[in-house]
Order: sequence, then structure tokens, then C-alpha cells
Amino acid sequence: MRPDLWRFLGVSVASGIIGALIDQFFLALWIGTLGHCVWHYRRLMQLRFWIPHRKHHPAPDTPGLLEDICRAVDVLGDREKKRKKKLSGYLKQFRHATTALPDAAVLLGTNDQIEWANPAAENLLGIQWPHDWRQRITNLVRDPKFTALLNENHDTGLTRTAEILSPLGAERILSISIVPFGADQRLLTARDFTRLHHLDQVRRDFVANVSHELRTPVTVIRGYLEILVADPDRCPEAWRPILAQLETQTFRMQSIIEDLLLLSRLGQSDQITDARPVQVPELIGTIYQEAQALAGKPRHMFSLEIDPALSILGAKNELHSAFSNLVVNAIRYTPESGVIRIRWYNDPSGAHFEVSDTGIGIPPQHLPRLTERFYRVDQGRSRESGGTGLGLAIVNHVLKRHQARLHIDSTVGKGSTFRCDFPGDLITPPPAETAIECLESN
Repeated sequence: MRPDLWRFLGVSVASGIIGALIDQFFLALWIGTLGHCVWHYRRLMQLRFWIPHRKHHPAPDTPGLLEDICRAVDVLGDREKKRKKKLSGYLKQFRHATTALPDAAVLLGTNDQIEWANPAAENLLGIQWPHDWRQRITNLVRDPKFTALLNENHDTGLTRTAEILSPLGAERILSISIVPFGADQRLLTARDFTRLHHLDQVRRDFVANVSHELRTPVTVIRGYLEILVADPDRCPEAWRPILAQLETQTFRMQSIIEDLLLLSRLGQSDQITDARPVQVPELIGTIYQEAQALAGKPRHMFSLEIDPALSILGAKNELHSAFSNLVVNAIRYTPESGVIRIRWYNDPSGAHFEVSDTGIGIPPQHLPRLTERFYRVDQGRSRESGGTGLGLAIVNHVLKRHQARLHIDSTVGKGSTFRCDFPGDLITPPPAETAIECLESN
């Protein structure tokens, strides 16, 4: 039997005996029980004092339930101590690892305040830890691209990346990523992108220079080939198939050179310096006529759904190149009698240009790489169809310069949908003539 019960029974029996002797049984029993409760209360108060100060005071010496509680508290305390020691070891390893990282890592809390930063953050971003604790990151990194990246991460909650100039010097270029986690916390990482940026610039310059140098000789070769093919007296019959093949390949080479030069121009800046209102419905009408001429005899069924009053700010030639590439791809990869649907519409998220087809479709493993230069899903089919492998790369660059995104959805054997999503702030009011025509048509 537990000591507490023995103690209670002993007090009760003693109180009963004393009460019987003085002829006050219930009064003595009540007084004994009350005294036992007061004694327990004092022990509980000692236990309450001991729990937060157990490191400096011994446990109350009371056999029974209170002794078991003290022992359990000691066991839990030892477990907590081991857990803290383990977590402290993990934290120390994490700090050693982040200290060794060449990339800057900054933990942002509420209102983008700096909660922690590793030593590399001082070398790349000028953030000194712990001197800059609780400072707002935008007070230390004053770059419009960085501020836009923070705001976009706040709005969407998605991981985004941007390239900015280091606050410590314009000669250093940083690649910034922001990853949300936890409750109102985000992890900012910065990597020195200077060397890769310079290598990429060298590559771009090389491609642009080579393309420019090849442009003239290829044009001359094509001109002579056209003269030979057009003059039967100078071109023997046996040479005609060879010259026709040469002319086809020369035209393809010329198309590749023109696309490379266009990509080079688009890659010089991520923004449009002279954006003007573009009447996209008229532009789509021109592209539709070009597409019909390319397809030749009626081989496809076209469906157009165009908002005649919807216009955006942008570069007309670039948008023409991007939209026509999407339509031409749909023609190339859609069998005869297939349906090609072209839409231009808007919703609360912005304006959208969409091209859908009932073509061969694209396997899902190829979708992430479609916008890479010269990437082809089917090498043989792409060359036979006359593609350069640069069309979607051009589309991607044009959309980036318009702060737009390319969304691709495809099912093998059923078709594909390519949608260009433009932000709502690019939408412009329609011209007066267009607005009047829309009102009259309604």
C-alpha cells in the first residue's frame, strides 16, 4: 500500500481515537483531516518552489506521490536537457555549414526584417550580423529589381529569382532567390553570378558576331542559286535536284542566322525602352493571313476568338514574331484537317494570347526544356518541317521583355495549348474608332 494512504489512515485512526476519548469523535476527525490537508498544501508549495529551482535546491523529502512527481520531473528535465544539447549541436553544425557557404543566406521575418545572416552576406550584400539585426532588408539593398522580387514573393508566395547589381559595387552581379517558409518567414540567398554572367555575355557576343559575319555570304550564295535555278540555259537538268536541295538548306541556314540575330537583340535588355500601344487584333489578322499563305491549300480549320477592343503596350515587331512563331508551330505539327484555335482575351489577371491545336502533342518530360535554344522533341521531324529550333526561345525572350509568361499544356495524341499571359497593367484603352465600332456592333 502506498505511503500516502498509510499516512492518511494513520491520521484518521489517531483522530478517531482522540475524539472517542474526549467524546468529540467527528470534531477530532475533522480537525485531523484539516491538518493533513494543510500539511499536503505545504508540501505542494515546496514542490512548486522546487520545480523551477531544482538545479540549486534538493527535492522535498516526502515519501509517496510527491516523491514520484519529483522523480518524474527529474526524468523529464534530463530528457529536456539532452534534447537541448542535441538541438544545440545541430544548430552549431548548421552555423558552421552556413559559415562555410560561399553564398549569402539571410533569414527575413515580419516586414522583411533581418533575423539572421551568415558571414557571406557581408561580402555580397553588405549585411553585417548581428549589427544589422531587425533592420529592413530594403534599407540595405536598394535596387528596384530586388524590391519588385520581394513584392512578387509577398503576393504569390512562390520562389522567384532575379539578377541584381551588388550594393557593394556595380562590377559584381548577384543572383537572388527568395524562398518562403514557416509563418511570415523567408530565406534569401545570394550567389555571385559575375563570372557566369560574363561568360554568357561572351557567348552572346560570339553568336551575334558569327551570325552577322555569316549573313552576307549566305545571302550571296542564295542569290546565285536563285539565278541558276531560274535560268534553264545555265543549269543542266541533272543539276536541278541538287540545286533545289542547296537552295532549301541555304534558306534554312539564313532563317537560323536571322533568328540568332533576333535573339541577340532581344537578349540585350530585359525591358522595352519604347513601349507603344499595339493593336493586337489587327496584328493577329495579319498573322492569320500569313498562316493561311504558309499552309497553302486549306489543310487546317482555323477558329478565331478575338476581342477587337483589347490592346496592350509593347513592341509590335516583337509581338508579331512571338505570336507568328506559335501559330506557325501549330500549323507544322497539326495533321491535315486538324483544328487550330487562336484566342485573344482578357480576364482579371490580365490579357492572354492563346493558340490551341489538335496536333501530335508533346510528351510531358520535354515541356520544361521547350524554350531552350535548338531544343527539339523530334530531331528528324523538326528538320523536315523546316523549323530552326529557335522559335520558342524567341517567344520566351519577347514575353520576358513584356513582363509576361508562357504557359504550355499538352497531351500526346490530342494536341497542345500555348498561352501568353500579359499583366493587366499593360492593357491600354482602345482607340476612339475601335471603341465606336465595338459599341455599334453591340
